Amino acid sequence: MPPTPQRRLRFHAGTLLAEGATVGELPPGFVDDDRVGCPRAPAWLYADTVRAAIAAGAPFLDEARTWEPLPLVPTEARSPRPYQQAAVEAWVAAGRRGAILLPTGAGKTFVAELAMASTRRPTLVLAPTLDLVAQWARRLETAFGQAVGVLGGGQHEVLPLTVSTYDSAFLHLHRYGDRFGLIVFDEVHHLAAPGYLRAAESALAPFRLGLTATWERQDGRHEDVEHVVGPVVYERGITDLAGEFLADYETIRLLIELSPDETEAYQRHRKLFTDFLVAQNLNLRGPGGWQQFLRVSARSREGRAAFSAYQESRRIAHGTEQKLQTVARLLREEAGRRAIIFTHDNATAFTVSRRLLVPCITHHTDVKDRRAILDAFEAGTLPTLATSRVLNEGVDLPAAEVAIVMSGTGTVREHVQRLGRILRPKAGKQATLYELVAANTAEVGTSARRRKHDAYQ
Repeated sequence: MPPTPQRRLRFHAGTLLAEGATVGELPPGFVDDDRVGCPRAPAWLYADTVRAAIAAGAPFLDEARTWEPLPLVPTEARSPRPYQQAAVEAWVAAGRRGAILLPTGAGKTFVAELAMASTRRPTLVLAPTLDLVAQWARRLETAFGQAVGVLGGGQHEVLPLTVSTYDSAFLHLHRYGDRFGLIVFDEVHHLAAPGYLRAAESALAPFRLGLTATWERQDGRHEDVEHVVGPVVYERGITDLAGEFLADYETIRLLIELSPDETEAYQRHRKLFTDFLVAQNLNLRGPGGWQQFLRVSARSREGRAAFSAYQESRRIAHGTEQKLQTVARLLREEAGRRAIIFTHDNATAFTVSRRLLVPCITHHTDVKDRRAILDAFEAGTLPTLATSRVLNEGVDLPAAEVAIVMSGTGTVREHVQRLGRILRPKAGKQATLYELVAANTAEVGTSARRRKHDAYQ
């Protein structure tokens, strides 16, 4: 009889225990833990540990994972588009680890279904919002004809196919990290948050798929995501797919003049803010510059006044009267087409809603009310809606044809996501994004920064 393996791998509270081994015999990441009398490492090093043991010819008992192969047979015959097939093939060739970058509307969910059917392992899908969790759960139940568990929003059911919010994964994955062989990270850029990264590290899953439209983060923390998910293995952009697999589109940038009174108020508040920056020798464009301003401004009456002035100047630029009039004009010109009005903040979204008598969705909107508004939008009974930032990503709105961006951040990701909301393909569809920029304000620079993407060239 073959000798009984002396090594044993066990899963424990989001970590991997290697009993009967020394740290020197294991991959980097293990440390001796006197509490359990053996080396311990984050659970995500499971795949490296197994491969290293096999390569060294060192027999071991694998008591860490609890999953078995899971046959996943699609319930509907659906042929992938060429780029979807190529994306999955690239991911498989990379060892079933890594990120796939495709624009909104390009069918990332179906790419995940193809990857899941190919991998045949219990799968956990992580999504940033409850709306997306519900959307994924419905889609997977339809795709594979199996019940789907849900973690989040008051639900707590773990099944071989489970969908969870990132928040719930942070709370629970250290308990369930031995149950899944594949994790799909939807909108994977969210994973960069430290707590979410720790959750990803507490799961054994050797196979990992990240999905997003935009990978790089201004803070550079996409490198941390690559550490636990894998590198980008396939990428196609909006300009690659527009016209054939996405709707044709145009982007129109409109400079909006402030009124004389608004100009005077904006310049007065902006000067108070910038004078404080100069006095304190603060550079907002440097690393951690904004956080440093917040710390310094909180220490004095002058600093708090500077912060208030900054907020007031931004409020004027974001919600100038001329912008509201321009939005009203654009809606008249685009009558008959489904339109979304994007703002940076809830206050401006509420103002738009009151002035133009359109429904408004913010993060405060009740889930049932949100669903009712979105269903009416799709049906055409409510052809226009206003929102702050909650519809930037993920929510499927195939009927949307027009985006009006009143205000936003300077991040490329947000601007690309907002464009993506209107690119779902439809016969004869011509999508249009209007970007309203307050002339002679800081918004001009903000607009320039967020347009640094080939979709706007």
